[in-house]
Amino acid sequence: MSARALELTERRVPFVHARVVRAQAPASAHPGDEAIVHGDGTIDGFVGGHCAEGSVRTAALGALVGGTPLLLRVLPEGEASFPETPGAQVVVNPCLSGGALEIFLEPVLPPPLVVVAGNTPIAKAFLALADVLGYATTRALSDEHATAAVVAGQGHGDDEALRAALDAGVPHIALVASRRRGSALLDELALDARQRARVHTPAGLDIGARTAPEIALSILAEVVRAVRSPRTRLPLAEDTPGR
Repeated sequence: MSARALELTERRVPFVHARVVRAQAPASAHPGDEAIVHGDGTIDGFVGGHCAEGSVRTAALGALVGGTPLLLRVLPEGEASFPETPGAQVVVNPCLSGGALEIFLEPVLPPPLVVVAGNTPIAKAFLALADVLGYATTRALSDEHATAAVVAGQGHGDDEALRAALDAGVPHIALVASRRRGSALLDELALDARQRARVHTPAGLDIGARTAPEIALSILAEVVRAVRSPRTRLPLAEDTPGR
């Protein structure tokens, strides 16, 4: 199971790790049994029979969307079970023939991946700050798994970097440039309305930043807002086959 989980993590595929923490006879699962629940509902491993599996699948997919761990209690209808566990989500499954289960569901989500183009002080400061937040970074402009891209060449290769990020389908692209130069560069690239909407320039939130680290901080804050805000939430990993 750990090898499969490692493989999915390396491929930046989100999943839920399910582990049985308590079981009451005659449940077929036992404490320590575990499984991986994929985004399509497929379950690898064993955390209960057919009836319990359906409850686990539904709860796990909800946890995957919410991104927070969950303790699931699957109880048979009208049967005695464990003492109440505060904070647990209780599901009464009439399909169960007996027994009860407590299963800990832990979403495993890849950290946001940000492409950074440029060797400027702003680019270097952004890399350092992103590492503090636990964000993954890459210099591969064509990485199709990227959540965001920061184009910080400041006149050196910005047009090529923008085009590569757009072609890779990166949803949020921050261009470090003045308003005038940024607008002119986008005009030169002849972008359509949807492509242009993905490019944010001048990059960063307006916090009065002046130094390279301050500007990098403002850009990172903008990326965090795009990743976490319910209205602009960006994908953290591949959502569809072949992306």
